[in-house]
Amino acid sequence: MSFFGNLFSKEKKESLDQGLQKSKESFFGKLGKAIAGKSTVDEEVLDNLEEILISSDVGVDTTLKIIQRIQARVARDKYLGTSELDAILKEEIAGLLSENNTSDLADFETPSGVKPYVLLVVGVNGVGKTTTIGKLSAQFKKKGKSVVLGAADTFRAAAVDQLKLWGERVGVPVVAKGMNTDPSAVAFEAVEKGVELGADVIIIDTAGRLHTKANLMQELSKIKRVIQKVLPDAPHDVMLVLDGSTGQNAAIQAREFTKATDVTCLAITKLDGTAKGGVVIGISDEFKIPVKYIGVGEKVEDLQTFNKQEFVDSLFKK
Repeated sequence: MSFFGNLFSKEKKESLDQGLQKSKESFFGKLGKAIAGKSTVDEEVLDNLEEILISSDVGVDTTLKIIQRIQARVARDKYLGTSELDAILKEEIAGLLSENNTSDLADFETPSGVKPYVLLVVGVNGVGKTTTIGKLSAQFKKKGKSVVLGAADTFRAAAVDQLKLWGERVGVPVVAKGMNTDPSAVAFEAVEKGVELGADVIIIDTAGRLHTKANLMQELSKIKRVIQKVLPDAPHDVMLVLDGSTGQNAAIQAREFTKATDVTCLAITKLDGTAKGGVVIGISDEFKIPVKYIGVGEKVEDLQTFNKQEFVDSLFKK
Protein backbone atom coordinates (compact mmCIF):
# COMPACT_ATOMS: atom_id res chain seq x y z
CA MET A 1 0.00 0.00 0.00
CA SER A 2 1.13 3.53 -0.73
CA PHE A 3 2.87 5.41 2.08
CA PHE A 4 0.18 8.11 1.85
CA GLY A 5 -2.71 5.71 1.38
CA ASN A 6 -5.40 6.95 -0.95
CA LEU A 7 -3.68 10.31 -1.51
CA PHE A 8 -1.32 8.50 -3.86
CA SER A 9 -3.32 6.28 -6.21
CA LYS A 10 -2.24 2.84 -7.34
CA GLU A 11 -2.14 4.04 -10.97
CA LYS A 12 0.03 7.03 -10.09
CA LYS A 13 2.43 4.84 -8.12
CA GLU A 14 2.70 2.35 -10.99
CA SER A 15 3.44 5.21 -13.38
CA LEU A 16 6.15 6.51 -11.03
CA ASP A 17 7.67 3.02 -10.62
CA GLN A 18 7.77 2.56 -14.39
CA GLY A 19 9.08 6.09 -15.03
CA LEU A 20 12.04 5.59 -12.68
CA GLN A 21 12.80 2.06 -13.90
CA LYS A 22 15.93 2.99 -15.89
CA SER A 23 17.39 5.02 -13.01
CA LYS A 24 16.66 2.22 -10.55
CA GLU A 25 18.14 -0.54 -12.75
CA SER A 26 21.28 1.48 -13.44
CA PHE A 27 21.79 2.32 -9.77
CA PHE A 28 21.23 -1.16 -8.39
CA GLY A 29 23.28 -2.74 -11.18
CA LYS A 30 26.27 -0.62 -10.18
CA LEU A 31 25.61 -1.10 -6.46
CA GLY A 32 25.43 -4.88 -6.84
CA LYS A 33 28.87 -4.94 -8.47
CA ALA A 34 30.29 -2.59 -5.83
CA ILE A 35 29.31 -4.79 -2.89
CA ALA A 36 29.84 -8.19 -4.51
CA GLY A 37 31.74 -10.43 -2.09
CA LYS A 38 31.50 -7.85 0.71
CA SER A 39 29.73 -8.54 3.99
CA THR A 40 30.25 -5.19 5.72
CA VAL A 41 30.09 -1.55 4.68
CA ASP A 42 33.77 -0.61 4.77
CA GLU A 43 35.78 2.26 3.24
CA GLU A 44 35.99 0.50 -0.13
CA VAL A 45 32.20 0.08 -0.27
CA LEU A 46 31.73 3.73 0.68
CA ASP A 47 34.21 4.86 -1.99
CA ASN A 48 32.36 2.78 -4.58
CA LEU A 49 29.00 4.11 -3.39
CA GLU A 50 30.29 7.68 -3.71
CA GLU A 51 31.28 7.00 -7.31
CA ILE A 52 27.89 5.41 -8.07
CA LEU A 53 25.91 8.33 -6.63
CA ILE A 54 27.97 10.88 -8.57
CA SER A 55 27.60 8.88 -11.79
CA SER A 56 23.82 8.76 -11.12
CA ASP A 57 23.81 12.59 -11.27
CA VAL A 58 23.09 13.10 -7.58
CA GLY A 59 25.85 15.74 -7.61
CA VAL A 60 29.14 15.90 -5.71
CA ASP A 61 28.05 17.97 -2.70
CA THR A 62 24.84 16.00 -2.13
CA THR A 63 26.70 12.71 -2.58
CA LEU A 64 29.21 13.73 0.10
CA LYS A 65 26.36 14.53 2.49
CA ILE A 66 24.82 11.09 1.90
CA ILE A 67 28.18 9.34 2.39
CA GLN A 68 28.81 11.26 5.63
CA ARG A 69 25.41 10.18 6.94
CA ILE A 70 26.14 6.54 6.14
CA GLN A 71 29.61 6.81 7.73
CA ALA A 72 27.92 8.13 10.88
CA ARG A 73 25.55 5.14 10.85
CA VAL A 74 28.49 2.74 10.45
CA ALA A 75 30.35 4.40 13.32
CA ARG A 76 27.26 4.34 15.53
CA ASP A 77 26.15 0.80 14.77
CA LYS A 78 29.74 -0.58 14.72
CA TYR A 79 28.72 -3.37 12.35
CA LEU A 80 26.72 -2.64 9.23
CA GLY A 81 26.10 -5.37 6.69
CA THR A 82 25.90 -4.69 2.98
CA SER A 83 22.47 -6.35 3.03
CA GLU A 84 21.21 -3.35 5.05
CA LEU A 85 22.73 -0.76 2.71
CA ASP A 86 19.64 -0.37 0.47
CA ALA A 87 17.34 0.39 3.41
CA ILE A 88 19.81 2.82 4.98
CA LEU A 89 20.40 4.65 1.70
CA LYS A 90 16.64 4.97 1.27
CA GLU A 91 16.23 6.35 4.81
CA GLU A 92 19.08 8.84 4.50
CA ILE A 93 18.03 10.16 1.08
CA ALA A 94 14.40 10.54 2.26
CA GLY A 95 15.75 12.34 5.34
CA LEU A 96 17.83 14.68 3.20
CA LEU A 97 14.83 15.56 1.02
CA SER A 98 12.73 16.18 4.13
CA GLU A 99 15.25 18.76 5.34
CA ASN A 100 14.88 20.76 2.14
CA ASN A 101 11.96 23.01 1.25
CA THR A 102 10.28 20.26 -0.77
CA SER A 103 6.94 19.47 0.84
CA ASP A 104 4.54 16.82 -0.38
CA LEU A 105 1.61 18.51 -2.12
CA ALA A 106 -1.97 17.51 -2.61
CA ASP A 107 -2.56 16.73 -6.27
CA PHE A 108 -2.75 19.91 -8.37
CA GLU A 109 -4.21 22.11 -5.66
CA THR A 110 -3.77 25.88 -5.75
CA PRO A 111 -2.88 27.85 -2.59
CA SER A 112 -5.86 28.34 -0.30
CA GLY A 113 -7.60 31.69 -0.77
CA VAL A 114 -5.66 32.59 -3.93
CA LYS A 115 -7.83 33.15 -7.02
CA PRO A 116 -6.69 33.47 -9.67
CA TYR A 117 -3.43 31.67 -8.95
CA VAL A 118 -0.84 33.08 -11.38
CA LEU A 119 2.04 30.82 -12.37
CA LEU A 120 4.93 32.19 -14.43
CA VAL A 121 6.88 29.41 -16.18
CA VAL A 122 10.51 29.73 -17.27
CA GLY A 123 13.05 27.37 -18.81
CA VAL A 124 15.27 26.98 -21.87
CA ASN A 125 14.01 25.60 -25.17
CA GLY A 126 13.73 21.83 -25.39
CA VAL A 127 13.18 21.03 -21.71
CA GLY A 128 9.48 20.29 -22.19
CA LYS A 129 8.28 23.63 -20.85
CA THR A 130 5.26 24.13 -23.12
CA THR A 131 4.28 20.46 -22.87
CA THR A 132 4.48 20.69 -19.07
CA ILE A 133 2.17 23.72 -19.15
CA GLY A 134 -0.28 21.81 -21.35
CA LYS A 135 -0.27 18.80 -19.06
CA LEU A 136 -0.55 21.03 -16.01
CA SER A 137 -3.61 22.72 -17.56
CA ALA A 138 -5.22 19.34 -18.19
CA GLN A 139 -4.54 18.22 -14.62
CA PHE A 140 -5.93 21.43 -13.11
CA LYS A 141 -9.02 21.17 -15.33
CA LYS A 142 -9.50 17.55 -14.25
CA LYS A 143 -9.58 18.84 -10.67
CA GLY A 144 -12.46 21.14 -11.66
CA LYS A 145 -10.41 24.33 -11.97
CA SER A 146 -10.76 26.84 -14.82
CA VAL A 147 -7.51 27.78 -16.56
CA VAL A 148 -6.28 30.58 -18.86
CA LEU A 149 -2.93 30.33 -20.69
CA GLY A 150 -0.67 33.14 -21.87
CA ALA A 151 1.73 32.48 -24.79
CA ALA A 152 4.45 34.95 -23.77
CA ASP A 153 7.41 32.92 -25.09
CA THR A 154 7.13 35.09 -28.19
CA PHE A 155 10.63 34.59 -29.59
CA ARG A 156 9.72 31.14 -30.91
CA ALA A 157 6.74 30.73 -33.21
CA ALA A 158 6.72 27.03 -32.35
CA ALA A 159 6.23 27.79 -28.65
CA VAL A 160 3.19 30.00 -29.36
CA ASP A 161 1.68 27.48 -31.79
CA GLN A 162 2.35 24.56 -29.45
CA LEU A 163 0.59 26.32 -26.56
CA LYS A 164 -2.40 27.10 -28.80
CA LEU A 165 -2.62 23.40 -29.72
CA TRP A 166 -2.55 22.43 -26.05
CA GLY A 167 -5.29 24.98 -25.37
CA GLU A 168 -7.48 23.40 -28.05
CA ARG A 169 -6.70 19.89 -26.85
CA VAL A 170 -7.44 20.62 -23.20
CA GLY A 171 -10.27 23.09 -23.86
CA VAL A 172 -8.80 26.16 -22.18
CA PRO A 173 -8.48 29.70 -23.63
CA VAL A 174 -5.04 30.85 -24.78
CA VAL A 175 -4.06 34.53 -25.02
CA ALA A 176 -1.52 34.87 -27.85
CA LYS A 177 -0.31 37.78 -29.98
CA GLY A 178 2.06 35.88 -32.24
CA MET A 179 5.84 35.82 -32.57
CA ASN A 180 8.15 38.77 -31.71
CA THR A 181 5.49 40.66 -29.77
CA ASP A 182 6.19 42.09 -26.34
CA PRO A 183 5.99 39.19 -23.81
CA SER A 184 4.78 41.52 -21.05
CA ALA A 185 1.85 42.66 -23.22
CA VAL A 186 0.78 39.03 -23.65
CA ALA A 187 1.17 38.38 -19.92
CA PHE A 188 -0.90 41.48 -19.10
CA GLU A 189 -3.73 40.41 -21.43
CA ALA A 190 -3.65 36.85 -20.07
CA VAL A 191 -4.06 38.06 -16.49
CA GLU A 192 -6.78 40.51 -17.54
CA LYS A 193 -8.61 37.71 -19.36
CA GLY A 194 -8.25 35.37 -16.38
CA VAL A 195 -9.68 37.96 -13.99
CA GLU A 196 -12.51 38.76 -16.42
CA LEU A 197 -13.43 35.06 -16.73
CA GLY A 198 -13.08 34.38 -13.00
CA ALA A 199 -10.41 31.76 -13.72
CA ASP A 200 -8.86 29.71 -10.93
CA VAL A 201 -5.45 29.43 -12.60
CA ILE A 202 -3.48 31.59 -15.06
CA ILE A 203 -0.31 30.05 -16.49
CA ILE A 204 2.10 32.24 -18.46
CA ASP A 205 4.73 30.64 -20.69
CA THR A 206 7.85 32.79 -21.05
CA ALA A 207 11.66 33.05 -21.19
CA GLY A 208 12.61 30.33 -23.62
CA ARG A 209 16.25 31.41 -23.80
CA LEU A 210 19.15 32.51 -21.65
CA HIS A 211 21.34 34.69 -23.87
CA THR A 212 22.40 36.79 -20.95
CA LYS A 213 21.10 36.90 -17.42
CA ALA A 214 20.63 40.67 -17.78
CA ASN A 215 18.14 40.25 -20.67
CA LEU A 216 16.26 37.55 -18.80
CA MET A 217 16.07 39.61 -15.61
CA GLN A 218 14.80 42.65 -17.52
CA GLU A 219 12.15 40.65 -19.35
CA LEU A 220 10.84 38.86 -16.25
CA SER A 221 10.95 42.03 -14.14
CA LYS A 222 8.87 43.84 -16.77
CA ILE A 223 6.36 40.97 -16.92
CA LYS A 224 5.98 41.05 -13.13
CA ARG A 225 5.53 44.85 -13.06
CA VAL A 226 2.93 44.76 -15.80
CA ILE A 227 0.79 41.92 -14.40
CA GLN A 228 0.91 43.51 -10.94
CA LYS A 229 -1.09 46.41 -12.41
CA VAL A 230 -3.95 43.89 -12.64
CA LEU A 231 -3.12 41.68 -9.64
CA PRO A 232 -0.75 43.31 -7.14
CA ASP A 233 0.33 39.98 -5.57
CA ALA A 234 1.02 38.17 -8.88
CA PRO A 235 2.81 36.04 -9.87
CA HIS A 236 2.25 33.67 -6.98
CA ASP A 237 4.92 31.27 -8.24
CA VAL A 238 7.78 31.34 -10.74
CA MET A 239 8.36 27.76 -11.88
CA LEU A 240 11.56 26.65 -13.59
CA VAL A 241 11.20 23.62 -15.87
CA LEU A 242 14.31 21.41 -16.15
CA ASP A 243 14.99 18.37 -18.34
CA GLY A 244 16.00 15.58 -15.94
CA SER A 245 17.51 13.54 -18.78
CA THR A 246 20.34 16.08 -19.11
CA GLY A 247 21.63 15.28 -15.61
CA GLN A 248 24.09 17.86 -14.35
CA ASN A 249 23.25 20.21 -17.24
CA ALA A 250 19.87 20.64 -15.54
CA ALA A 251 21.68 21.69 -12.36
CA ILE A 252 23.75 24.21 -14.36
CA GLN A 253 20.57 25.70 -15.86
CA ALA A 254 19.03 25.90 -12.38
CA ARG A 255 22.08 27.86 -11.16
CA GLU A 256 21.77 30.34 -14.04
CA PHE A 257 18.02 30.88 -13.69
CA THR A 258 18.10 31.21 -9.90
CA LYS A 259 20.74 33.93 -10.28
CA ALA A 260 18.57 35.75 -12.81
CA THR A 261 15.16 35.57 -11.14
CA ASP A 262 13.32 34.49 -8.00
CA VAL A 263 12.46 30.89 -8.85
CA THR A 264 9.98 29.60 -6.26
CA CYS A 265 9.41 26.02 -7.47
CA LEU A 266 10.68 23.43 -9.95
CA ALA A 267 9.30 20.93 -12.45
CA ILE A 268 11.72 18.20 -13.55
CA THR A 269 10.71 16.46 -16.78
CA LYS A 270 11.70 13.42 -18.90
CA LEU A 271 12.78 11.22 -15.99
CA ASP A 272 11.39 8.12 -17.72
CA GLY A 273 13.82 8.15 -20.64
CA THR A 274 16.99 8.28 -18.59
CA ALA A 275 19.03 6.68 -15.82
CA LYS A 276 19.63 10.14 -14.31
CA GLY A 277 16.76 10.22 -11.79
CA GLY A 278 19.27 11.01 -9.06
CA VAL A 279 19.39 14.59 -10.38
CA VAL A 280 16.10 15.27 -8.55
CA ILE A 281 17.85 14.55 -5.23
CA GLY A 282 20.84 16.75 -6.04
CA ILE A 283 18.82 19.69 -7.36
CA SER A 284 16.40 19.59 -4.43
CA ASP A 285 19.31 19.53 -1.98
CA GLU A 286 21.41 22.22 -3.69
CA PHE A 287 18.77 24.86 -4.33
CA LYS A 288 16.37 24.30 -1.42
CA ILE A 289 13.59 25.19 -3.88
CA PRO A 290 10.49 22.96 -3.77
CA VAL A 291 10.21 20.38 -6.53
CA LYS A 292 6.49 20.65 -7.32
CA TYR A 293 6.14 18.41 -10.36
CA ILE A 294 8.00 15.59 -12.07
CA GLY A 295 7.46 14.12 -15.53
CA VAL A 296 7.70 10.33 -15.75
CA GLY A 297 6.13 9.61 -19.14
CA GLU A 298 4.34 10.89 -22.23
CA LYS A 299 0.75 10.81 -20.98
CA VAL A 300 -0.93 13.79 -19.29
CA GLU A 301 -1.23 11.70 -16.11
CA ASP A 302 2.54 11.14 -16.13
CA LEU A 303 3.08 14.70 -14.94
CA GLN A 304 2.85 14.15 -11.20
CA THR A 305 2.97 16.25 -8.09
CA PHE A 306 6.29 15.40 -6.44
CA ASN A 307 6.06 13.26 -3.33
CA LYS A 308 9.50 12.65 -1.79
CA GLN A 309 8.53 9.50 0.09
CA GLU A 310 7.00 7.88 -2.97
CA PHE A 311 9.86 9.02 -5.20
CA VAL A 312 12.49 7.45 -2.95
CA ASP A 313 10.35 4.32 -2.54
CA SER A 314 10.11 3.90 -6.34
CA LEU A 315 13.81 4.59 -6.84
CA PHE A 316 14.74 1.84 -4.35
CA LYS A 317 11.95 -0.62 -5.05
CA LYS A 318 13.31 -4.12 -5.70
